[in-house]
Amino acid sequence: MANFQFKGQTNFYSGKVRDVYTINDDILVMIASDRLSAFDVILPRTIPYKGQVLTEIAAYMMKECSEICPNWLEVVPAPNVSIGKKCHPFKIEMVVRGNLTGHAWRTYKDGKRALCGVQLPDEMKENDFFEKPIITPSTKAVDGHDEDISKDEILKQQLATESEWFILEKYALQLFDKGKELAAKQGLILADTKYEFGKINDEVYLMDEIHTPDSSRYFYADRFTERLKNGEKQKQLSKEFVREWLMDNDFMGKEGQAVPNITDKKVEEISRRYIELFENITGQIFIPKIIDEEKLYKVITNTLNKMG
Repeated sequence: MANFQFKGQTNFYSGKVRDVYTINDDILVMIASDRLSAFDVILPRTIPYKGQVLTEIAAYMMKECSEICPNWLEVVPAPNVSIGKKCHPFKIEMVVRGNLTGHAWRTYKDGKRALCGVQLPDEMKENDFFEKPIITPSTKAVDGHDEDISKDEILKQQLATESEWFILEKYALQLFDKGKELAAKQGLILADTKYEFGKINDEVYLMDEIHTPDSSRYFYADRFTERLKNGEKQKQLSKEFVREWLMDNDFMGKEGQAVPNITDKKVEEISRRYIELFENITGQIFIPKIIDEEKLYKVITNTLNKMG
C-alpha cells in the first residue's frame, strides 16, 4: 500500500492491517489494507477485498449504533477508507463476551476460573452462553501482544478513572446488546467482540471498527443448540477459523515458530469467508470494488478539502 502525503498531514502510522493518517491533529484518514494478522503477526499473504469488507461493515454498524454513543466516523469516501474525528484513545480494549469461546475457552480449559478479574462458573462447556455478557479488558499494545487486565488494574494504572470506566462499561454492554440484536435478525449469534474508545475534550467516543470479523466472533444460530449438545464445532464467521488453522499447523506467534504456507486456495477460502460475513451481517450483496492508488489519493484529497 502506498505511503501517501496529504496537505496538513501531521502524523502517519502503519498498523497491522491499517494505515492511519492524521490531518491537522484533528482528523484521521484510516485506510484498511488487505493484510491479515493473527496472534499479533502480519501473515505473508493479503486477502482480496478484506479491507473493503471491514470498512463497509464497520460503517454499517456505526450507523446502526449511533444512538447509543457518539462515534468518530464522519464519511466513507472509498471502499476501504474511513475519515473522522481524532480522539485521545484509552489504552485498553473493552472485550465483551456472551459465550465461552476463543481465548476465554482456552483459559477455562487450562483450569483457570478467573479471567480479567471476572469469576467464571464451574462446569461450563465450550461455546456455552454466560448468564449475562462479561467484560474482559485487555491492554492496547502498540507492538507485541495485548495483555489481559482487570478493572482494578485499569484503575490502579490510571488507564481510566472510575467515572470513565462507568461510561466505558455502559457503552460496551449497550453496543454488545445492539450487536446481538442486529446479528439475530440475520440468523447469527454475536459471541464476543471488542470496542475501543477515546475522548474529545471530556466526551467519550467510540473509535476504530465495530462488529467486524477482525474484532468479533459470530456463530450461525441455525443448529447452534444441537451442535452444542452434541459437542460439535460451531459454524462461525470470524477470524477464529484462521487462528485454528494456524494452531493446527503449530503456529501461535511464539518465538521460533514459522508461519505455515498459505496457498492460493486458502487465500480464496479466507476471502470468501469475509465476504460471507458481510452479506450475512448486513443482509446486502457484496459488490467488489477496486480503486487504484492514484484515484484513491484524489478521492481522499477531495474529501478532505470539502471538510475544510
